Amino acid sequence: MKTASEEVTDMIFLSKWSSQTLCAAAELGVFDCLSRDATRTASDIAAEAGLDPTLLYRLLRALASLGLLNEMSGRHFNLTERGAVLRTDAPGSLRYMAMLEGGPEHWAIWNYVPAMIRDGRQNAFTREYGEMAFAHARAHSDGYGAVFGRARSGFSAIQSGWALEALRDFDFSSIATWCDVGGGHGHLMCSILAAYPHLSGTVLDLPEVIAEKDQLWAGRLGLEERCRYAAADMFEEVPTEADVYSLKMILHDWNESECTRILKTIRRRAKPGGRIFIVEHIVPGPSESHFSKLFDIHMMCWGSGQERTEEEYISLLEASDWGFIACHYPPHAKMGIVEGVAV
Repeated sequence: MKTASEEVTDMIFLSKWSSQTLCAAAELGVFDCLSRDATRTASDIAAEAGLDPTLLYRLLRALASLGLLNEMSGRHFNLTERGAVLRTDAPGSLRYMAMLEGGPEHWAIWNYVPAMIRDGRQNAFTREYGEMAFAHARAHSDGYGAVFGRARSGFSAIQSGWALEALRDFDFSSIATWCDVGGGHGHLMCSILAAYPHLSGTVLDLPEVIAEKDQLWAGRLGLEERCRYAAADMFEEVPTEADVYSLKMILHDWNESECTRILKTIRRRAKPGGRIFIVEHIVPGPSESHFSKLFDIHMMCWGSGQERTEEEYISLLEASDWGFIACHYPPHAKMGIVEGVAV
């Protein structure tokens, strides 16, 4: 059993080194050069990818130490199950999420945590880059914007599964139409439509997101007949009437007044008795170690938002003319869904 000093030493060194090693391999496309079925040498991979074989071997060895590769004699490697999810062609690929979180933008903003806590002003993105993260992504669409968009789309595939698990006991029989607000390329909406064939859905997002036709999930999954895309700004209007509205990983991007504005915009369109599902990493009680509590520090750096408790989401609903119904969780409780009703 490790001592307290040994555990803290791991926190200091291993978390940073692991993240940066993973990011470097993802950026270099190393995982795309490997498979689970066959082994390759570091020299073979280096020749294919145009890399230095000696330094690449050291990177591959470190990845094997992290459990992402298997290393065999003769400097041969193949992918483990973990490493396979970092291939670009993996369902729900995490390659771009590794590049995003280990990349220069998200690395730089964490340097401001002490300063933000001293002066009580969050959002390190504006301190470092002079603009909000979404604006920076639009201004650098071939750099940060491209990685950011692909990372979110890949991670959405995992989150969609969690959302369906959370709603496994919900009665969908009276629901006919669904609108996913800020739904990006539509993975959540398409996952719901695939699970419940009687539903039709709308994905609402900004025009530039909807314009990325080759990224839209409805076409890729053959769901165009039941899933349409609508371009709008959720702060200004939600032009679609639906029985259910959802917001997945949206409200945590914004502060209380911004969240209230979004929720009120949806409420103006919702029918009496219409439902809203807020899908987020919900902060649990004080005694529980949880992903959301560290994610909250990232949100402190990244923008104006935060991760919230059940009670805080309920307060947002009630301030926006919604009533609270229940919270739903998948078995692992990594994410949760706060259910509200139009009152």
